[in-house]
Amino acid sequence: MDTLQNMRVFVRVVEAGSFTGAAQHLNTTTAYASRAVSDLEAHLRTRLLNRTTRRIALTEAGERYLQRCEQILAYVDEAEAEAGHAQAQPAGKLKIHAMTSFGQHYVVPAVGAYQQVYPDVNVELTLAQRMPDLLDEGYDVALVLATDLPDSGFVSQRIASAFSIACASPAYLERRGVPKTPSDLANHTCLQLVTPVFPTSQWQFSGPKGEETVNLGTATFQVNVAEAMAVAVREGMGVGLLPIYSAIGGLRSGELVWILPEYKSQEMNVYAMYPSRQYLDAKIRTWVELLRERLPVTFANDQTELRKFART
Repeated sequence: MDTLQNMRVFVRVVEAGSFTGAAQHLNTTTAYASRAVSDLEAHLRTRLLNRTTRRIALTEAGERYLQRCEQILAYVDEAEAEAGHAQAQPAGKLKIHAMTSFGQHYVVPAVGAYQQVYPDVNVELTLAQRMPDLLDEGYDVALVLATDLPDSGFVSQRIASAFSIACASPAYLERRGVPKTPSDLANHTCLQLVTPVFPTSQWQFSGPKGEETVNLGTATFQVNVAEAMAVAVREGMGVGLLPIYSAIGGLRSGELVWILPEYKSQEMNVYAMYPSRQYLDAKIRTWVELLRERLPVTFANDQTELRKFART
């Protein structure tokens, strides 16, 4: 028995004053309206309406039940309207997860731009060096950096692509010399940025000779956040691979030098992942759309500025 639907029929019968009038309003039959109320009474084990051949009248129990039905149906209608509105107009809380340094440099400014357009959305951003569980942790969107994604059953959209560059401090290069090829790094102190998407014992380069792999061996220093790695490199501790967004400030100030400028390393795609494409909430849809418009342009601008700092 569809109790909620039978409650709607009951309320309509009372409003119309007859089963026939209710049936006409609901575009159904008089028999259906009568049976719905009878099923409701059987379920409640209470008579709601006194019936004669000419009229109906509420019982005392029916009057009390009518008030509750009207309240419940009003709540249901409000909930349905609110849920439907979520697919049309961005509002409410948007829960986002992103990698720490990437989130600081790109996601936070994007959130600011998003809320300028959609001020009714409250954003809860978590930055952490791990892959979240979207369902268990309740995230609406996770921004993931990876070469590709395993089949998870979630929806993923490729937003942009990024890469890292080899950097060192001027003082370090003065002491140890400037590597000219990836293989020269075997004679240098290489610092390891350890994240869920970077291998810990190898650096992958793509350049004039195609793909090249550098085996690092035991690292003298490891850290899991790109900003901390940038500090270590600026301090002259060794050569590090840095995402462009973590390197660009040091390149501008002269505290970092871009070495091996003909080579890219650790090329990654940026994916937006969310649980389902069906009945997609408007705040998720508009957030992903903003990222697709904004991030490729931002990355391209960073790469244009990066060319100023090439050192051969």
